[in-house]
Amino acid sequence: MSLTFALVVDGPAYGSQNARSAFQFAQAVIANGHRLQRVFFYQDGVHNGSALTAPASDEFDLLAAWQQLGCEHQVELQTCVAAALRRGVVSELEASQNALPGHNLAAGFEQAGLGGLAEVLLSADRVIQF
Repeated sequence: MSLTFALVVDGPAYGSQNARSAFQFAQAVIANGHRLQRVFFYQDGVHNGSALTAPASDEFDLLAAWQQLGCEHQVELQTCVAAALRRGVVSELEASQNALPGHNLAAGFEQAGLGGLAEVLLSADRVIQF
């Protein structure tokens, strides 16, 4: 039986294991024939969507990995807009609306309110938080 999963990621791309574990879990979900509908990045997890992340050449590039997973498997990558704005992860639209000098939300990510999280909580068979 195939299930629909959603992930909620609270941990930053670097500095904790949460986001990397979430990514590995996402890969396992897809490899086992299930559908990963959305990854919702919340609290410090919004840092996963920053285009200004530049890991060392010998480190795993988690941003690029999320982008590839989203693109290849049609997984929605959403950052909580309120949490992201507080942490300086800003879309082009939000930069314009808030008169900010620039934006840094990575390609493949979108910003959404908590309604995006509520929606996936109602539609997914399983929601896992990291």
